[in-house]
Amino acid sequence: MIELIARHAIGEKVSGATLVANDGFSARYDLDRINGTFSRPAHKLAGLSYVGKILVLDTAKGGVASAWMLHEMASRNKMPLAIVFNTVNPILVQGAAFGGLTMLAGFDVDVTATIPNGAAVEIDPQRKSLRVLD
Repeated sequence: MIELIARHAIGEKVSGATLVANDGFSARYDLDRINGTFSRPAHKLAGLSYVGKILVLDTAKGGVASAWMLHEMASRNKMPLAIVFNTVNPILVQGAAFGGLTMLAGFDVDVTATIPNGAAVEIDPQRKSLRVLD
């Protein structure tokens, strides 16, 4: 069983399927927020739906626009279930809090190389843990 402990965590306990890529995340430039898909052609998850998935990505990109876009996505039920990053910036953490999004970040390993794509995982922010259930 794989269990990872993060340095940073916010949100509620959730379980779901992962969508994993060694790529960044910008709510403004990477997503079609109307259809709930990754839309930037060069993104490794281009064309895939992020809605209801636990995203496991390398780093957060963007600034204030990404933060308020997370809230806007939540208002239309077009949100990932959670986002897990190797590194995150403070603005996206604020956006996660504003949008009610569970987020973990800061691990001793590269999460994009450790967590399998499509794996069932449980995220417990109180314990700062990510556990692979498969």
